[in-house]
This record gives sequence, C-alpha cells and structure tokens, in this order.
Amino acid sequence: MKRYIFSFLAIVLFSCGNNAQEKSVTKPEIANADPVEVEPENGLEKAYFASGCFWCVEAIYESIEGVKEAVSGYSGGHTKNPTYESSNTGRTGHAEAVEVIYDPEVVSFRTLVEVYFGSQDPTQVNGQGPDQGSQYRSIIFFQNEKQKQIIEEVKAEVAKNYNKSIAAEILPFQKFWIAEDYHQNYEKNNPNNPYIQKVSIPRLNRFKEKFPDILKKKEH
Repeated sequence: MKRYIFSFLAIVLFSCGNNAQEKSVTKPEIANADPVEVEPENGLEKAYFASGCFWCVEAIYESIEGVKEAVSGYSGGHTKNPTYESSNTGRTGHAEAVEVIYDPEVVSFRTLVEVYFGSQDPTQVNGQGPDQGSQYRSIIFFQNEKQKQIIEEVKAEVAKNYNKSIAAEILPFQKFWIAEDYHQNYEKNNPNNPYIQKVSIPRLNRFKEKFPDILKKKEH
C-alpha cells in the first residue's frame, strides 16, 4: 500500500508509490520486437498507454466517450508476472500502464493518442509529476504499422508546442499484465486518498478542461 509520512517533503508525500533508486531502460529485444496485435472482442478494441501513475491514467481514459473501461497494469518490461512491488524497484523494465477498451465506432485510436500526449507533460523523462522512476516513464504502444504511423504523426504535431524533446517512448506492444485488484478504479474507490486529492484529481480536471468535447455526458 502507499505510505504517506507527513514529515517528508511534498514530492515524496504525494507520489503514487515508492520512488525507484535505479533507473531502468527498455531492453533492445523489447524495443525491436514484432508488435503483438490484440484481436477485437464484441466490436471493442484495446489500446495500451503508460504516462505516470496508472491511477491517474485510468481515470482519464474512463472519462472519454466510447471507452468502456480502462484497466491498470504493467507493460514494456522484460520480466514475467510483474507485481506492484517488483515494478516499483525499477528493475523489471515494466511501466505502470493501462489497457483501454474502447469502441472504435465512437472514439478513434488517433483521439486516444491525442489524449495520451495532451494529458501529461510528454517531455518529462522517467516520470510524471511527482512520480519519479522508470516505472513511471511514458510509453505509447503500437500493435501494427498503421498505429505506429498515427502515433508518429501526432507526436510530430505535439512536438511543435514544446522547446524540449518529447520523452515518450514508442514501443511495439508485447503483453499487458493486469495489476492487483486494489489498484483497479483506485481514484473512484479512494477519493479521499492524499495522492488522489493532490495529484490525480487535479490532473484529471486539467485534462477535462482541455478535451471537453470528448467527455462522457455524465463527466461534463
């Protein structure tokens, strides 16, 4: 569980988890692998994103019209069966990620990619906000060449708005490992958690202000 020791500095206090002391990088065999394509089910497709604490990212994507569900988990690493504790060491190569289950007839993959870049600081290296470490690095996963092209196009457009390089990695999707049950719908189930109050909800609200036209009706 997240532990909050109020005598620590705020950046430690309001973090999604333990800050890894060792930075890990994506292994070449992961970066150069052939992408794995996930078959649609009942007309719904799946997309995979990592941009900091999955509590935040899950809440953002679940607020979008056409998204049925966002599931918290781990992806991008070189170990099997990662857990919250192991990924937090920064040595598994995995990042906290979300699986976005969506209706492509309602929301396009391009829109999900635009949300990805527009709901974070895409120039921050190995972290997002107060969450520092390779397990919080930004990764956007592609399952085929068409998706990769879309990602590259959106990234190029986004890059025009920044003076620094875009830090988000673009990786071929391999496998998504579902996180422990208590991480699912964490923001919704733990609205009074200090991290949720100080980091996750403000990030969600900034996203809503930026993308009002794609929100679910009840989110307005």
